[in-house]
Amino acid sequence: MAAKRPPRRTGRAQPTVVDTGGVSGLRPCIGLIELASIARGIETADAVLKQAAIDLVVARPTSPGKYLLLVTGEVEEVREALARGLERAGDHLVDEALIPSVTPEIFEALRAEGIEGEIEALGIIETFSVVSAIVAADRAAKAATVRLLRLALANGLGGKSYLLMEGGVADVESAVAVGAQWPRERGLLVSEVVIAQPHPELRPHLDGQDRRIVLPRTLE
Repeated sequence: MAAKRPPRRTGRAQPTVVDTGGVSGLRPCIGLIELASIARGIETADAVLKQAAIDLVVARPTSPGKYLLLVTGEVEEVREALARGLERAGDHLVDEALIPSVTPEIFEALRAEGIEGEIEALGIIETFSVVSAIVAADRAAKAATVRLLRLALANGLGGKSYLLMEGGVADVESAVAVGAQWPRERGLLVSEVVIAQPHPELRPHLDGQDRRIVLPRTLE
């Protein structure tokens, strides 16, 4: 059965700020906008660059014909840039978020080439949008003692994204519940799963090579 098309969100005057989970300090602030139009995405990228002193880290099409923007900078500069971007995105907006202090485990999960070590419990969050998967990963990692194994984004997945994490059963259940809340509230959650003691023969099949969006080390 084909996946349902994610709902388009109406333009917002201000970005949605992700709760830092009590984490603060010198971690990067990132802003994300995902659009249903490539042309409007390019126009939005131009608008955010002209609005505030931010770095445009990712500005590229994603499957299936969407467009992703990721910016970084000081929190208020990112907030101002995203506000302008949301105005420009209008009805083409799919998802958006501002993460004031993003967890570095996200970048490790994006670059992961294989899954090593024992897995007591496996947690999975699957979303219709790239932004929701990144936010879910950030919230999950901050909510409990889990290890992010993999974050696969959009391309090669029909536009969907998913997150794998591992840890003790209670920690994974808590992390999945917290992480899934964001996409669920936006109608962008496909599924959430916790598997206690996954079969050893499953692990090699978790190492698919369909990741195409990798955030640069300059964010760390």
